[in-house]
Amino acid sequence: MAINVNEISKYLVIFVTLLFINACATVKDVVRVIEITEGVSAKGLSKREVAKLAQIKAASTSKNNSHGLNHVIKKTKNYVVTEYLASHPDANNPTALDYRVGGYDVLDIVVYEEEDLSRTDVRISADGYISFPLIGRNKVDGLTTSEIEKLISDKLAKGQFIIDAHVSVTVSDYRSKQFMMLGPLKEPGAYPLRAQERVIDAISKAGGIDFAKSSNQMMIIRTKNPNTKNERKIVIRVDLQALLHEGDQASNLLLMDKDLLYIPKAKQFYLIGQVQRPGSFFYLDKDITLVEAISKAGGFTKIAARNRTRIVRMEDGIEKIIEVKVDAITKAGKKGQDVVIRPGDIIVVPESFF
Repeated sequence: MAINVNEISKYLVIFVTLLFINACATVKDVVRVIEITEGVSAKGLSKREVAKLAQIKAASTSKNNSHGLNHVIKKTKNYVVTEYLASHPDANNPTALDYRVGGYDVLDIVVYEEEDLSRTDVRISADGYISFPLIGRNKVDGLTTSEIEKLISDKLAKGQFIIDAHVSVTVSDYRSKQFMMLGPLKEPGAYPLRAQERVIDAISKAGGIDFAKSSNQMMIIRTKNPNTKNERKIVIRVDLQALLHEGDQASNLLLMDKDLLYIPKAKQFYLIGQVQRPGSFFYLDKDITLVEAISKAGGFTKIAARNRTRIVRMEDGIEKIIEVKVDAITKAGKKGQDVVIRPGDIIVVPESFF
């Protein structure tokens, strides 16, 4: 029997076309995106779950309308570390940023030729002065310890008390300057700034980071030209992964007076309804998918309407519903159609009617 090539070609075209149409229909059946209509996101939930959904939405709206620290950061000039160091070459130079004393700091002063002149616990007054035997009251505010040593030595020589005195000055208690740590840390708060302290020292003082709740970025809100008419703030963004785990020493910046080191909490997504452990989850993984998110919550319950799973998402101020047939992804091997979860998403798993 002769084979009709034209007939075979025609059937092959029809077969491939049907496969394509079926594939398109399957994509549409598995994932469907619609703009919100009244009752869609809460359909199939209990009264308690509906209340929880409303609570999450209200909290999310409140955060989006907040004019707190994140709002300030967005409105302030931001640098990554490399940009900041390029425009501020002395920012990591210990010599250029030698500690300058201020009011309430406490000094230990040793005069080696005349031990009777040596003094411990010399407190700098609020207006920046110290009193010292033979030379009286002198202003030291804004000086480094080496500059104070020279000041005392010169004053003793000028009064012809000691010629070429050898003086040693150390800060025994740092009280004039401080920095602040905010975010998911074990002991957030304000801390006195010591000489040559860096970002890692600050993290250590605050008891370390709670990595289970923190984002991977720290913001240093720095005050430039403090207490002058040119005072302004800048933000330096530090990659914590690079600093703490990849040895990026450039990011271990020297601290300055009035620095605010802020680590935002990791963003969250939420699961409501028929999963084993409903609640909020920190968005710590990159590109976590819907199936992975449900797994984090312990999986579905026995009465879950798996194929009526919905994701409530805000996009450009519009609330949208992404309807997903999860079984078509997990059981039919359509992992490529799994939906990537975004921070702030609310995953709703309603109860089955049967």
